[in-house]
Amino acid sequence: MAADKSVRRVALLTAGGLAPCLSSAVGGLIERYSEVAPDVEIIAYLNGYHGLLSGRHLDITPEVRAKAGLLHKFGGSPIGNSRVKLTNTADLIKRGLIQDGQNALQVAAERLVADGVDVLHTIGGDDTNTTAADLAAYLQEHDYDLTVVGLPKTIDNDVIPIKQSLGAWTAAEQGAIFAKNVIAEHSSNPRMLVVHEVMGRNCGWLTAATAAEYRRWVKAQEWNPGIGLDASGWDVHAVYVPEATIDLDAEAERLKAVMDENDCVTIFLSEGAGVPSIVAELEARGEDVPRDPFGHVKLDAVNPGAWFAKQFAERIGAEKTMVQKSGYFSRSAAANDADLALIKQCTDYAVDAALRGESGVVGHDEERGDELRAIEFPRIAGGKEFDPSVEWFAGLLAEIGQTS
Repeated sequence: MAADKSVRRVALLTAGGLAPCLSSAVGGLIERYSEVAPDVEIIAYLNGYHGLLSGRHLDITPEVRAKAGLLHKFGGSPIGNSRVKLTNTADLIKRGLIQDGQNALQVAAERLVADGVDVLHTIGGDDTNTTAADLAAYLQEHDYDLTVVGLPKTIDNDVIPIKQSLGAWTAAEQGAIFAKNVIAEHSSNPRMLVVHEVMGRNCGWLTAATAAEYRRWVKAQEWNPGIGLDASGWDVHAVYVPEATIDLDAEAERLKAVMDENDCVTIFLSEGAGVPSIVAELEARGEDVPRDPFGHVKLDAVNPGAWFAKQFAERIGAEKTMVQKSGYFSRSAAANDADLALIKQCTDYAVDAALRGESGVVGHDEERGDELRAIEFPRIAGGKEFDPSVEWFAGLLAEIGQTS
């Protein structure tokens, strides 16, 4: 494929939290350029916008290109990530990424100009890609022609209007693998309460999908209840997502009956479930609630899993409580086959769009009949809610007897 516009050099960066797609997406972009536009130079900024501001990048050499396919086999990001918001001036000054009086967008733009970058590929969530949009708008206002093509990375699957974010399927599968060992702990003590906390700040998709994937495994096993190897003890007994109201009193009554029958209770909890209540409780006690550079509550500081365990433990008569978080295990995995296929679709399209000079975030557009396209930056937003009434999740709740 010949380039429709003059593209001499492209830059890649990965940003935000990890997801099981970053390494593969980097590899896929390199492979596609090598296939259709081998003369285009490629550089990669290290640690996302951190590297862009500080001027740290590496060149993608012929040796790296030749082995780009190896990146599909690994998790993490070979070029590194960071959480940097170009419009949070105070945070950038504190971190030494800009000087007092500097405009971070200008610093980043001047770096791109100095490096001769014609196309910037960003791989990240809504914050990463809306930051890229801010940067592209700034450059356009200052008469610099830069094409910015993003790829949607988020294990929460919560980017509007993208049907499926890269890495989310793998994260659900990995969360289920994590759960197999964690839930085995129900046999470590009488009247055991296990809380499996799953990543998902505002969206419960990952928690729901992880529970569904785990229960598929439970249903596929052969059990031996006469010796205590019983599916009911290994099952999920409650799934809580941010989009559904949780009646703590009703659930405590239901789960006490589950505990009495099975000698254990297992809860799958989205880390964003109940956060407004937890934050209100902390602030009422006069405690500061830590937030990241994007203004998000730092969930490890408010610890939703421990809060829910505390709400239920005494009321259901738990003798021992364990909270385990699968987030870092899940988000650092290599992409599974389903995600690898989706990543290839999107990276191929992203390169082709870049060579056409077409900016946007590549994904299947739910508002355009699920068409794969470069979605306009102004339409990209985070916080897409999971619909707990969807048939597959509503059916799961009905099977485990959860009605509130």
